Amino acid sequence: MRVTLERSNLLKSLNHVHRVVERRNTIPILSNVLLQAEGASLMMKATDLDLEVNESTAAMTENAGATTVPAHLLYDIVRKLPDGAQVMLSTSEDGGAMTVAAGRSSFRLQCLPQSDFPELTAGSFTHKFRMQAMALKRLIDRTQFAISTEETRYYLNGIFLHAIESEGELKLRAVATDGHRLARAEMIAPSGAEGMPGIIIPRKTVAELQKLVDAPDTEVEIELSDAKIRFTVGSVVLTSKLIDGTFPDYQRVIPAGNDKKLMINRQAFASAVDRVSTISSERGRAVKLSIADGQLTLTVNNPDSGSATDEVAADYDADPIDIGFNSKYLLDITGQLIGSDAIFMLADAGSPTLVRDLGDEDVLYVLMPMRV
Repeated sequence: MRVTLERSNLLKSLNHVHRVVERRNTIPILSNVLLQAEGASLMMKATDLDLEVNESTAAMTENAGATTVPAHLLYDIVRKLPDGAQVMLSTSEDGGAMTVAAGRSSFRLQCLPQSDFPELTAGSFTHKFRMQAMALKRLIDRTQFAISTEETRYYLNGIFLHAIESEGELKLRAVATDGHRLARAEMIAPSGAEGMPGIIIPRKTVAELQKLVDAPDTEVEIELSDAKIRFTVGSVVLTSKLIDGTFPDYQRVIPAGNDKKLMINRQAFASAVDRVSTISSERGRAVKLSIADGQLTLTVNNPDSGSATDEVAADYDADPIDIGFNSKYLLDITGQLIGSDAIFMLADAGSPTLVRDLGDEDVLYVLMPMRV
């Protein structure tokens, strides 16, 4: 194999594929990226056996061929090469090594044969649809913070994506929860999503996808079955296994009868929560909200270091209520809101609270209270 390409093109593609590769691997081939030169392009592929990313980039191929080299090592080398450099990749006659050359710099890397590289067989996909990258990014951004990191409840370690009939329209809905808070975002379902299975997209796949869908005016092609999903964004193809589990009936925890309405300036509220939580301990992040007519008082008591209070003007005319929340969860949710005001629908100190975003009607959050 002998191929030459621009450093910037090589770096951009390696940046997409090398992140999938785990830094510690017991299987040597999984530390490598597959390089395949043919015609006017170089194809790169990396996998961790659950997730696979491949991307093609423009290149001049003198000798077609394929090999695999350590992914993070190749990325670090290319990253340190000068801007605008032409990079030549060439394998030795026996295929045991690859030379990376640019200007006066030359590196020789150990190779493993292409035949050892695992293939993530996708099988056939049952559903296929297209949507704007920014629409998919919104669904992910609004929900991914609530994904559980608790490995024992593996079915919560991802975003639940499904099509659902709501208000007479078919919606594509994303939901994530860790049992303490829940985030739900939806949009009009794209054509082709009808009858799709409800799927759980793993946390790592969500994180990689988030980095791919930040370009405006880009379309994403989504293909899925009940076991795999594939996203095609420009020249990047991301294929992933899905979490094999049943997502809980999240509709049951979304309160319908909360009648106490608190409307508050999002920025002022977030700043006040941030200030008083300075004194809270790592273990107990509880902040007490005392809500009365036109006034919200935030209190934190930490037996080890002291106490803090702060006050914020609020639009509230129901019965006074004292309720406690985890300050980090409050900040996570207010960080997702885009409107200037947040609406909290409350019932009592022991019941879940509903949070709505005045800037985005298709998003809602549920937060479980804490004892304070």
